Amino acid sequence: MRFSICRRVNLSVLLALSLAGTAFAEPFIVGVATHSMNNPQQPLRSLELAKAAGITSVRDDAFWSTSEPERNQPRIIPQWRAWLGTAKGLDMSPVIILGYGTSFTGNVKPRTPEVKAPYLNYVDYISRQLGSPVKFYEVWNEWDLDSPTDPRLSTDYVKLVRDATPIIRKNNPQAKVLAGAVTTAGIKGGFVDRMVAAGVFKDADGISLHPYVHCEGADRDTPESWITWLRDVDHSISSKAGKPIALYLTEMSWPSHDGNCGISVIRQSAYLARAYFLVRTLPNVKGMWWYDLINDGDARDEQEHNFGLLNSDLSAKPAYSVLKAISPYVRDFTYDAASSLQKDGIYTLAFTHGSERIWVAWASGRAREALITAPAMNNRPVTVLDTQSADKGMTETQQRWSCNADQCAASVTLNEFPKIIRASPGP
Repeated sequence: MRFSICRRVNLSVLLALSLAGTAFAEPFIVGVATHSMNNPQQPLRSLELAKAAGITSVRDDAFWSTSEPERNQPRIIPQWRAWLGTAKGLDMSPVIILGYGTSFTGNVKPRTPEVKAPYLNYVDYISRQLGSPVKFYEVWNEWDLDSPTDPRLSTDYVKLVRDATPIIRKNNPQAKVLAGAVTTAGIKGGFVDRMVAAGVFKDADGISLHPYVHCEGADRDTPESWITWLRDVDHSISSKAGKPIALYLTEMSWPSHDGNCGISVIRQSAYLARAYFLVRTLPNVKGMWWYDLINDGDARDEQEHNFGLLNSDLSAKPAYSVLKAISPYVRDFTYDAASSLQKDGIYTLAFTHGSERIWVAWASGRAREALITAPAMNNRPVTVLDTQSADKGMTETQQRWSCNADQCAASVTLNEFPKIIRASPGP
């Protein structure tokens, strides 16, 4: 079944979605970053809330400094085992970050033999002790921050990945190794390009990115401008590697704080929905982890306190409700590039799952009407999940599809909140 939209569309302004449409071998990973592995103030029952929202993977830190505060005295603290056991019990795939310095090495990066040797011992210990529940290990976090344009920094990092990967594979053959966790500055500063040129993908299973854009300025900080840039990044990486490279967005979000680079909690939820559906148009991106699950504080004017899906008291922000509503569609549906269009700020993305068909449609800027068409709806009610009122779920409206023979149409008012419109007779 093929979708269409009754609008004259200039394909030259189509979201450049030509690379998409390839079926995914595995469900897309809907992930979230947590800080509860090391923070007893964030109760582990928050992971149950993550599971209820359809989240399938959680990411946290196994700090080197916590594991080995004294040389040759490694340990696993009880909070780590509790976090890992809770995630395993909820069938969520853990991502463990192996990184940061420790005091007996001077809290420096492992760039010299004197520091790298104990770091690799730490990698060996952690990957042996935490065992099979861990599905991903990420070698360090945002290594590029010190100097995104310095080729020596990227060279040393690739060498570290090359040394750490066989240790992880020996201890945890089932786990994937992610390299990079590269920031926006590092992506723009060539850090990823230099990693790829040095063959990091020959050791790691994928490259992880943190492509934040909330401080990029007007016209560059929206989900639509973000995906345009990310598509270019994806194309550049695959071109330089000479083959598709699996990408994992292990941190990404917009903060909902008062002040520079912040947006409202309501707009944060709209951006979340648009970003998750837009990133599904890039088949090389295998998952996205929203940063983060819980607000890190209560100061409304503090950026770092306001990235979460939940408030610090675990009450739901609008973004949580939206993710809970859309996660089954983001995770399980396959993007249909051939039927997806955009023009003049109206986005209509088509997705399928077996016999089910949906449109995901919204308008950036002012609200507008769009005529959506789908065959074989037989004058059924128009069924919509409006992310502006996500808690209502998929509901039948008073409107009915208007059908002529086997072609049906419905006029839908679109705004900045995506509407998921069922375009098949039923699930």
